[in-house]
Amino acid sequence: MVLNIKNKFETACILYMLFFSITIFAQEPADFVNPFIGTSNYGAAYPGPIAPRGMASISPFNVAGVKNTPMEKDSQWLSNPYVNENTFLTGFSQVNLSGVGCPDLGVILLMPTTGNVEIDHLKYGSTYSNEVAKAAYYSVNIDKYKVKGEFTASKRVGVSRFTFPKGQSNILLNLGLGLTNEEGAMVKVVSSTEIEGMRSVGSFCYNSPEDAYPVYFVAQFSKPAHKFGVWKKTAKYSGVEAQWMGYNGKVRIMENTIKTVVGDSIGSYFTYKFDKQETVEVKIGISYVSIENARENLAKEVGNRSFDAIYKETYNEWNEELSKILVEGGTKDENTIFYTALYHTLIHPNTLNDINGQYPVIRRSKIAKTDDTRYTVFSLWDTYRNVHPLMSLVYPKQQSDMVKSMLDMFDENGWLPKWELNSTETFTMVGDPASIVITDTYMRGIRDYDVNKAYYAMLKGADNIENNPLRPGLKDYIKKGYLTTDNKGPVSTTQEYNISDYAISLMANEFGDKDNVKRFKERSLSYRKLFDKNLNLLRPRTADGKWHEPFDPASGANFEENIGFIEGNAWQYNFMVPHDIIGLKKLMGGDQAFSAQLQKIFDTKQFDMANEPDIANPYLFNYVKGEEYKAQEMVKKLVHEYFKNEPKGLPGNDDTGTMSAWLVYSMMGIYPISPGDPIYTITAPMFHRVTIKLDPRYYKKESIVIERQINNGGKINSIELNGKSINSFFISHNDFVNGTKLKVIQN
Repeated sequence: MVLNIKNKFETACILYMLFFSITIFAQEPADFVNPFIGTSNYGAAYPGPIAPRGMASISPFNVAGVKNTPMEKDSQWLSNPYVNENTFLTGFSQVNLSGVGCPDLGVILLMPTTGNVEIDHLKYGSTYSNEVAKAAYYSVNIDKYKVKGEFTASKRVGVSRFTFPKGQSNILLNLGLGLTNEEGAMVKVVSSTEIEGMRSVGSFCYNSPEDAYPVYFVAQFSKPAHKFGVWKKTAKYSGVEAQWMGYNGKVRIMENTIKTVVGDSIGSYFTYKFDKQETVEVKIGISYVSIENARENLAKEVGNRSFDAIYKETYNEWNEELSKILVEGGTKDENTIFYTALYHTLIHPNTLNDINGQYPVIRRSKIAKTDDTRYTVFSLWDTYRNVHPLMSLVYPKQQSDMVKSMLDMFDENGWLPKWELNSTETFTMVGDPASIVITDTYMRGIRDYDVNKAYYAMLKGADNIENNPLRPGLKDYIKKGYLTTDNKGPVSTTQEYNISDYAISLMANEFGDKDNVKRFKERSLSYRKLFDKNLNLLRPRTADGKWHEPFDPASGANFEENIGFIEGNAWQYNFMVPHDIIGLKKLMGGDQAFSAQLQKIFDTKQFDMANEPDIANPYLFNYVKGEEYKAQEMVKKLVHEYFKNEPKGLPGNDDTGTMSAWLVYSMMGIYPISPGDPIYTITAPMFHRVTIKLDPRYYKKESIVIERQINNGGKINSIELNGKSINSFFISHNDFVNGTKLKVIQN
C-alpha cells in the first residue's frame, strides 16, 4: 500500500513536471516579454504598447506625481514618461522614447475622467492599480474615476479603449504637458468624433533648440461626444496692461467650438453622458509630416478595425520578429529577460516615414519619400558597440535600411549622423560612430546600398578640419595624435576617433585604397601616446604635451564630470581600444600584466555595467590563453546580478537597446568584441540550445544553432563548429553564419 502511494505520488510529480514543461514550451516568444523590466533603476523603458520599430507608442505618464502626490515633472531629472515606483497618473502619452538619457517627446496626453471637466493635470490626476503589460498591450485601473484603460498600437497609430461607469465621463487631450523642453501646440475639434492638431517637440539634451519640430496627430473616437470643447491657459502679465485683462493668467474654456486654438498650455475635451457602463475607443494617428498624413496613416493602417483586432495583429508581428531567435532549456525567468531584451532592441531605431513613404529631411527644408523604411533615433555612441551587429546578424534587411537612412542623412545634412532624432541632428555625445556602424555592416556582408557614397562620407568626416560637427578637435588629433585638455573629454574622444579610424582602414582595404589603409591604421593607434606606463592607464595631456595634473584615475565614476573622459573614468576607459587589444597587452607588459589590470577593475569595483565604455571588458579575458574561464564566470555573474525579471531588471539606462543587446549576446554565448571587425568571441551559452534564423536574402544557410553540452558544469573544455574542433575562443562572422552548429562543451 505504501509502495502504491509512493508510485502514485511519483507518477503525479512526473505528470506535473511534464505538464509544466509543455506549458512553458507552448508559450510563444512574445508571451515572455515583460515591458515592466527597465521601468525602474533609471532604465528609462516604458511599459506601454508599441509595434516593432513603431512611430506611435503609448505610455502611462506618471512623472508629474510620485507616491500619490502631485508634483511638477521638472522638479527632478527625468528622461522617461514613467517610473515604476511613482503612483500618480496624469495621462497616456502617444509618442515616446525608450532607454534614452535626456527628455524629449512624451506628448499628446490622453486622460479619461468622470464628473465635471477639470483641465489642471495636478488636480485631475489619479492613483492607479492593476497594471498589466505585455507585448502590444497595457491596461490599468484609474482609481479616482473607476475607469479601466487599455492600450495597443500599430506602427503609426496608438489605440486606447476606456471603460467608463454610468454618469458623465470625459476624455481629455492635453497638449501642454510633456517631457519635451519645447512648448507650443495647435488643436482643432473637427467634429464630435475627431480632433486634429500638432505639438512642438525637440531640444533633446538641451541641444539644437532652433531645430524644434512639430509632431502632428488626428484622434478619432468610436462614439460621438455629447459635448466638446477646447481650453487655453493664457500667459500671466503684470503692470498696467494686466489691470485691463480679466483673463490674465486664467484658463479659457471654449465649449462646442471647432475653431483652431494655438498656444503653450492648450487642450481639448470630449464629454459623454452614459446611462450604463460604456466603452469608448480612441485611435490617434501620428505623423512628422502633416495632419493629412496622420489621418491617412490612421485610415490605411487601422481603419475601422477593432481594438482587439489591432492588438492581435501587432502581437503577431512581435512574435514573428522575436521568433527569429528561439531558445530552449532556460527557466521562465531566463526566457523572460532574454525575450524582453530582444524586444527592447527592436524599438529603436524606429520608423519615421508615413505609410505613403513621406518623411521630413534633416532640418526640414523639404519633404522626401522613400520606398524602404526611413529610420530615426540613432543613439550611435551607444548602439555601434552591439545593437547594429545584432541587427546585421538577425535582422539584416532592417540594418540595411538603417544604413540607407544614414546615407540619406549625409545627403541632406552634409555629414553622417551622430545622434539623430526625428530628422534633427542633436550632436549629442562624442566620436564618429556612424563610420563604425557602416563598416561593421559592410564587413558582415550586407552591402545593398551605395558603398562608394558611404566611403566618401566616412573620409569627409575623418579629414575635414574646418567646421566639422562630427569631430571637434580634429586638427589637434591629426597633428598630435590625440585631443588635448583644451577639448571635451580628450582621452575618451581620442579613443572614439581611433575606433572610427580603424573602421575606415578596414573599408579602405576593401576598396584597395592602400594609402588610406596605412594612414588610418596608424591614426587608430594614437591612443598609445596617452598611455602612462607607470599607471598602466590612459591619461590626458595638455596642449604642450605634458601630463595633466592633478590626475585622479577614479574621478569620473557615476557620471561625475572630469577633465579627461566622457561618462566614465580612466579605469572604465582603460581597455576601450577593441581594435588593438594585442597592442594594449604589449603596452601593459604582456598577458599577465594585462590580465591583472583587467581583474583589478572588477576587484576594486571600478567596472560600470550601466554604461558603454567598459561593457566588453568581461570578454577580454578571452585574449589571455588559459584565462578564458574568467570571461565565462564574469559574464554569468554579471547577467545574474544586473538583469532580472523585475522593474529594476536593467543595470541602468537601456540606451536605446544597448544594455539589452549585451544581454542577448551574453545569453547566447557570443559577443561582437571589436566593432567593425566581423568576429565574435565565445563564452558559455545560458541556454541548452539557441537557434538563430537567417534571412535568405543575405545568408546562404537557413539557421545557425548554438548548443551547450554540460558534463560537470565547469569551464569550457572544447568548441566545435559542424563537429570539428576550433582551437580558439573567437570565430569569424562568415564562418559562424555559414556553419550549421556551434557546440560549446563544458567539463
